[in-house]
Amino acid sequence: MIDWVTISSLATAAGTLALAVATFMSVQSANRTARASEKVLLAGLLPVLAPSRIQDPAEKIRFVDDRWVEVPGGRALCEATEDVIYLAISLQNVGQGLAVLDRWDISQGHSAGDGYRDLSLFRRLKRDIYVPAGSLGFWQGALRDTNDPAFAEARSAILERHPLTIDLLYGDHEGGQRTISRFFLSPHGEKEWMTSVSRHWRLDRPNPR
Repeated sequence: MIDWVTISSLATAAGTLALAVATFMSVQSANRTARASEKVLLAGLLPVLAPSRIQDPAEKIRFVDDRWVEVPGGRALCEATEDVIYLAISLQNVGQGLAVLDRWDISQGHSAGDGYRDLSLFRRLKRDIYVPAGSLGFWQGALRDTNDPAFAEARSAILERHPLTIDLLYGDHEGGQRTISRFFLSPHGEKEWMTSVSRHWRLDRPNPR
């Protein structure tokens, strides 16, 4: 005798399993699509800072002590007095999103290592600095504490015309997509300082390489 009840139950179970598998695959596909859309959206907001070009116009920058400086395209400012060290870089944002500069770190020489220092050691900017997507801008910083070990090191490097490394921490306008870009400041001639970028680190998601 054919047990139609058992066969019907097995058929129902098989149909339910097939429906569950189809639902699972559909959810997986939707999740992949959502992640891909999120990556596209974030890429549209990603700022990437680099030195401006030599032919770009100079940036006029004011420090809090009302000192004005002018930084030509592709160059940096490194000035040392007895009490203050003035630093600035002419930048361009080659990314798709607004760059909001937040913190910075300084070291003597060209540090091309794979790592950056702990973020707690980075120096907070006195104010946020904005560099629009596809446009020019600048970064500025100053050392005013003569007892700070970095003050003596930076002052010695500037006066003796030795290279400096500046790590800039910035993100998008919502505070996400934090990135650290490493800039080399190299003396050129008697007074000029040239700028180059060596590496970018993304802090909120995996690096692209």
